[in-house]
Amino acid sequence: MGFEKISLKGRALRYLSAREHSRLELAQKLKSHEETPGELDQVLDELEAKGFIDAQRVIDSVVYRRAARWGASRVRQELQTKGLSGEAADAVEAAVAHLKDTELARAHALWRRRFEGVTPDLAARAKQTRFLLTRGFSNDVVRRVVSGRVEPASDPEPESGTHTERQSGA
Repeated sequence: MGFEKISLKGRALRYLSAREHSRLELAQKLKSHEETPGELDQVLDELEAKGFIDAQRVIDSVVYRRAARWGASRVRQELQTKGLSGEAADAVEAAVAHLKDTELARAHALWRRRFEGVTPDLAARAKQTRFLLTRGFSNDVVRRVVSGRVEPASDPEPESGTHTERQSGA
């Protein structure tokens, strides 16, 4: 009763079943398991042709997971490390532009969850500023949030259609 070796395609599908991966991410993870030259590219081409690897789904996934806690520049940085290029680069820029539109509300919501009720002395404001800046929010947004110059608003809306589709069962 021996265990058979998992194929390269099987490993790729296992990674993809956990979360969306870009072609570059899968190539990096699977490179050490490639037995013959060109096998990995062939498997990745096949998965891409069948729609298992999709750059737009990777972008939507990152935005959905990170938007509530990260600013637009930090999300852009993560998307760039995933090796999205060509047509996907335009989709990355569109997603980041949408995040910038809601950045003030998202930063304020994060600040409220983390720091509401903290005495606003100079040291606390510096800590809050560093916190928001390391999360990738812009200087202007951080300055407005920490100084309290934010108009009261409702919680930010979901950042992609993925969230509402999942709720409605579509």
